[in-house]
Amino acid sequence: MVETPKRRRAGPHDWHGGGQPEYQPTFTEEQVQQARAVVAQPTAGYARVQRAKLALLLYEQPDIRSPVAARQLGYGMRWVRKWRKRWTTQGFSLEDAPRSGRPSRFSPS
Repeated sequence: MVETPKRRRAGPHDWHGGGQPEYQPTFTEEQVQQARAVVAQPTAGYARVQRAKLALLLYEQPDIRSPVAARQLGYGMRWVRKWRKRWTTQGFSLEDAPRSGRPSRFSPS
């Protein structure tokens, strides 16, 4: 008699894309309009457009898991988590964080 292996029940971190996200940003209508404007702007930078697409995806599907959102946008899960956390803790912005570095040698004028 051949014994068939038992099927394991799906856990909270299996096929559906991980557990509930730790950070759940909420967006105002003004922020959503700003994100839509960036997506529609043909001269917007690629990184800003991708962040705006993530914001719109999280706005339209607030319960979406980070791995699923990452797959839909073609990015890694760490990127999605980073922006979820940043928007939850520091407020909404589509810009990069300021970077350290050597002071500029030329004045702005």
